[in-house]
Formats: sequence, structure tokens, C-alpha cells
Amino acid sequence: MTTPPRFTRRAALAASAALPFATSTLAVSRGALAQDNPMMAPNANKHSFMLGDFEVAALLAGTRTVEAPQETFGMNVSAEEFAAVSAANFIPADRTQFFFTPTVVNTGAEVVLFDAGLAAGPTLAALEAAGYGPGDVDVVVLTHMHGDHIGGLTGDDGSPTFPNARYVAGQVEFDHWAGAGNEGFDAKVRPFAEKMTFIADGGAVASGITGMLAAGHTPGHMTYMLDSGGQQLLIAGDLANHYVWSLAHPDWEVRFDADKAAAAASRRQVLGMLAADRLPFIGYHMPFPAFGFVETRDDGFRYVPGTYQFML
Repeated sequence: MTTPPRFTRRAALAASAALPFATSTLAVSRGALAQDNPMMAPNANKHSFMLGDFEVAALLAGTRTVEAPQETFGMNVSAEEFAAVSAANFIPADRTQFFFTPTVVNTGAEVVLFDAGLAAGPTLAALEAAGYGPGDVDVVVLTHMHGDHIGGLTGDDGSPTFPNARYVAGQVEFDHWAGAGNEGFDAKVRPFAEKMTFIADGGAVASGITGMLAAGHTPGHMTYMLDSGGQQLLIAGDLANHYVWSLAHPDWEVRFDADKAAAAASRRQVLGMLAADRLPFIGYHMPFPAFGFVETRDDGFRYVPGTYQFML
């Protein structure tokens, strides 16, 4: 009988001595790529599954590391509480990883893209990974009009990224930004105003896709419920921007929420509904593949990452 090797601390330390060269080589490779576009990931990825008759694909159109996350999340709690919650969830308190995840849905009748990403190039690369070209997109739906959701609507030359698309957005959201004097909105969204359909809470995007107002992050932030073949999934947008520091603790303030009290109330309402009905969702900034479930825990919630539920 062969004696299996023993893994000891000494062996681990010896093995780690070989790591500096490997990690420095990787750092050079990543650094070279980052010089071209330090805000975006070098490669796009997709996570696809069937929801009834809908084909859904979450698209990783960018990711980046951010320092000092409590400048963004948990602004109304102490540094000690923030650090303790982070440690309890096996994540550092001094760094975080941001993800940017548009979603494309093929209903069988139309190809519907939810949010356009930070820039056209990465979004188109992600779409290509899912098997679609820019001309294949029939509908572009905006959850809200922050720059990382509208940047990909046009290319660097101002031309439409999706030449055959119609556009859907919340009326409240559009009206707010139209009067805000915002350069990003004026450059990226206003040119499509005549091609836009504006909806309110409960408005239909297409058969099986319904808009649901979840204001606070922005005045007219919308989520969208997909319903096909007896199955449902929520496109949650920026309802909760981190799976611990926002979703698990819905009352923790987030710097990017325009109305922090309203955003917390929307989180509690929508996350409570998802937990009660055991419905899946895709969150734009959740860890890729950005698909999961919610359960109640203490006075908040817990994020349950999706696995093979839609493979069965």
C-alpha cells in the first residue's frame, strides 16, 4: 500500500517560495493589458441558461479592484462593524471587486439587452461571447441611467452601438436626467429619445417582461421581471450593489444611492419578495455570474449564489 503524501505547513512554505516569479509574471501580463483600459477586464465571459422558453445570458463586460470600500458601502456604520461583518464573510475590509454585468435575453421573438455597460467595446465583446452581434439586439432596456449602464449605447464616434434596436426606460428616470444637465445622459441617452418607449411601474417591455419601480438608487430605478414557462427571474439592476455590504445589510448606506432611505426601503421590499417567493435574480454588480437567490437572515438577508438550478 502506498503511503499518501502529507501536506504540512513546512511543505506549504516550501511551495510558496516558487510563487513570486509566477505572480510577478502574471502581474506584468495584467499590467500590460491594463494600460489599454485599466477599468475593464481583458476578456468577456457569459453564463447562459434557459428560463422557460427564454434563453438568458449574464455577460461579464468588466471588472475592477477598488480600494477603501467603506467610502462606498456601509457609510453609516463604524469601521469596526464594517470590518467584523467583512471578516465573518471571508472578504477583506480594505478592498473589493466590482463587476459590470449586462444581461441578454432571447425571448424567441426578440433579443433584449438589459443595460449597455460602461463602454461599447467590452459590451459587444460580451455579446459576441453569447453568440450575438450588435445588429441582433432588438430591444435595449435600461434599469437606470448611471454611466456604467448607458456608456455602451454609443461608440467612441457617437454612432449607435445597436443600430436596429428600440429602447425602453422608466418615464420617471428619463425625466429626472433630462432636467439634470448631465453630460453623460445628454451624450448617451438623449439622442435616442424618439426611439424610446417610456414605462411606469407595472409597464410591459415585451411579452413576459414587466418593469417594476424600485426607486432610491436613482429617482426612477427599475427592475424587470422575466416570466416564461412558469418560471420567473428578476433583473435587479443596482437594487443592491454588493452581496454583503448592501444586500445582506439593506439599511447600510451606499454612496451612489441618490435617496438613501428610499433605496433601503426598496431593498427591503424587493429582497423580501424574492426571499418569500424563492425567486432567482441577476444583480448588475453581484459577483459574476451575478445570478443567485435571497433568504432572510436576522434583520437582513443572505445571498445564495446560483449553481445548477437551471441545468435540471
